[in-house]
Amino acid sequence: MIKKIKDFLGFDIKADKYKLSNDPIFGMISDEKKPDKWVFSTCGYCGVGCGLYIGVKDGRAVYTKGDPKHFVNKGVLCLKGLSEHQLINSPERVTTPLIRKDKELVYDSWENVYSKVADEFKRIKKEHGAKAIGVISTGQLLTEEFYTLGKFVQLGLGTNNYDGNTTLCMASAVMGYKQSLGSDGPVGSYEDFEKADCIVLIGANIADNHPILRLHINKNKKNPKIIVIDPRASKTAQMADIFVPIKPRTDLALFNALAYIIIEQGWEDEGYVKANTNGYKELKKHLQNYPPQDVANITGIDIKTLYEIARQFSVNDAVLSAWTMGVNQSVMGTDTVSAIINLHLLTGQIGREGAGPFSITGQCNAMGTREGGFTSSLPGYRNFGDKKALSEYAKIVNVAQEIIPTERGYRYDEIIDAIDRGEIKALWIVATNPLVSFVNQKKLRKVLAKLDLLVVQDAFMSDTAEIADVVFSAATWGEKEGTYTNSERRCNKANKAVEPLGNTKSDFDIIIEFSKYFDGVNEMLFPSWNKPLDAFNEFKEVTRNQLCDYSGITYELLEEYGGIQWPCNEQRPLGTKRLYSPDIPFRTKDEKANLLCVDWYPMSEPASKKFPLILNTGRTVEQWHTRTKTRSMDILNDLAPEAWVDINPKDAQELKVKSGDRLSLSSSKGKVEDIVVRVTQTVAPSTIFVPFHFNTQLINTLIDDNFCPKSGEPNYKQTAVQLHSDEVPDGIEFKEEQRGVISYVKIENEEIKLKEREI
Repeated sequence: MIKKIKDFLGFDIKADKYKLSNDPIFGMISDEKKPDKWVFSTCGYCGVGCGLYIGVKDGRAVYTKGDPKHFVNKGVLCLKGLSEHQLINSPERVTTPLIRKDKELVYDSWENVYSKVADEFKRIKKEHGAKAIGVISTGQLLTEEFYTLGKFVQLGLGTNNYDGNTTLCMASAVMGYKQSLGSDGPVGSYEDFEKADCIVLIGANIADNHPILRLHINKNKKNPKIIVIDPRASKTAQMADIFVPIKPRTDLALFNALAYIIIEQGWEDEGYVKANTNGYKELKKHLQNYPPQDVANITGIDIKTLYEIARQFSVNDAVLSAWTMGVNQSVMGTDTVSAIINLHLLTGQIGREGAGPFSITGQCNAMGTREGGFTSSLPGYRNFGDKKALSEYAKIVNVAQEIIPTERGYRYDEIIDAIDRGEIKALWIVATNPLVSFVNQKKLRKVLAKLDLLVVQDAFMSDTAEIADVVFSAATWGEKEGTYTNSERRCNKANKAVEPLGNTKSDFDIIIEFSKYFDGVNEMLFPSWNKPLDAFNEFKEVTRNQLCDYSGITYELLEEYGGIQWPCNEQRPLGTKRLYSPDIPFRTKDEKANLLCVDWYPMSEPASKKFPLILNTGRTVEQWHTRTKTRSMDILNDLAPEAWVDINPKDAQELKVKSGDRLSLSSSKGKVEDIVVRVTQTVAPSTIFVPFHFNTQLINTLIDDNFCPKSGEPNYKQTAVQLHSDEVPDGIEFKEEQRGVISYVKIENEEIKLKEREI
């Protein structure tokens, strides 16, 4: 391990012959290994948005270090951030365009791959209509690239069947904000972690998944009360003054009970409720269905604790609630978000320092794709179907209103179903990897096989790229310029440090060049566009006077201040820390927020004799999403080389297993084999946890295709499963169309094939 640390850092930690500087690590680098220059940028992993510098020597990225002046991270980076430069020269990179010939992906020119895809898109559009083309994007592009891609897809190709993988993580937060507050947009700021009297963390293991946010909590001099609500006693739970080990998928019932108690005890802020909300009387009546006695039985949380949590919203001047995927990834995700917001509206804990409901995004630019639009809304948070918004947008970008969609197209899951029905014939996937990340993997693979054309645009040879007909080889972080917007609405600059590897191009350049293969499209949509700044300048005008107002932001300001929070305009030249303060009204017609009556209901497939355990999935700090970026990094893989299953000691005793043993998991959808056991008290009896990153233990094989009806977000977190040895135990039944076990093998031509074995 010492050698690996030496190789990772670039110097021997025991050596004494290095010149020291104020930088505790990089001051020890030998002169011959020191970078020629340091390029200011922003981390391209999670939604925290850390500022950093990329060290470049001889045209290669060789180091990464935190920016000590950046508000978000003050020079600190997690292990992924510190090793981020390694992804640029990863052996997983796709270095040239690829096209499938004789069942193999082979190198080809950009001209040929553009022509191949353009010809197929035109044929499909002529034979089946423009909407027979679907596009699934990502949360990893730069905002300039999101905006350019959406504009090309919807106004150029003419299909609104366009969505992003942010639907898999943030769609429920988006829809919850919209139905409660009138618009998407996180309410608070990281500064609120430093100012809050009470911090409620809900389904959010920030210690692992957003570790830099702990710095802001640690800076809070008020010694805030920390409440952690989670089925799992994660690392974050160890920070808690009150840990609430809630039963899986009962959080909506919990928040309704807390609202019941607040009203019952007279703890609501009557003045705020009357002046700023609608629906109080209806909510009060609705909450009679959630008395604490009943909810205690549902959630497993005792009545005394319920009253104490509710009391915290009243006795403290500033209460901050923050959540991530534990809330969002549910069939009740949208309404659970609104139930959290209800608590803040009832107590007036919103729009002021240290208070508010705060969704933490998962990807570096999940916010940028939401603001860039064309998925759940038009750009700049303009709603589909709003004639005024449509007219405004058409005028700003100088296009005919007739080509702008008046309604959203299919969501991610609906695109997959439309392929299954034969309605969508071509799919363009940009910087995402559904062959690991999406639910019901066996169904997905059968569906994708029906396509006439699968195009994958990625910087890395993902599992999905391996089955593509055409691969557009993209540049990655550090090789291109633009902006990311983090969880607190802070727009940050990401700069180009090195030239794109091999024959790769930035996603911006790919879209602009590809648009030229369609008559008149480039001239209509991208006149004189040749750099990301051109897209950014138009996007600024598109957002002017909207809630997500970027009009006052410039690249120069971002470099000077290390990021600016929208809205930023003439009135707010350096940005805005919080939404819905007295001078920022809610985005509803009457400028009042909505107190919503939302209902909890039990899991559709609870634990049973056949499947007695509930599976929870999530992330680990050492890896990133489907590992396309991290699986080649030894420093990360040595810490987390494969998936594991966390099992409570009680269940381990019944199963007669110990840490280090290997088991298989089964659900009604399939089986995952050979997964290592970790016996731990972090999970409650009858529940297990498995990280989702690994294609070698593809846990999403087990996840059913249930989705939140309002957001389309999958229900990743609660699946009834069985643990067993390699042999399938007696009594397990698979649905007829799902019989068979999936395994994955790489064959000589590097295609991924399915191998099915009848049970």
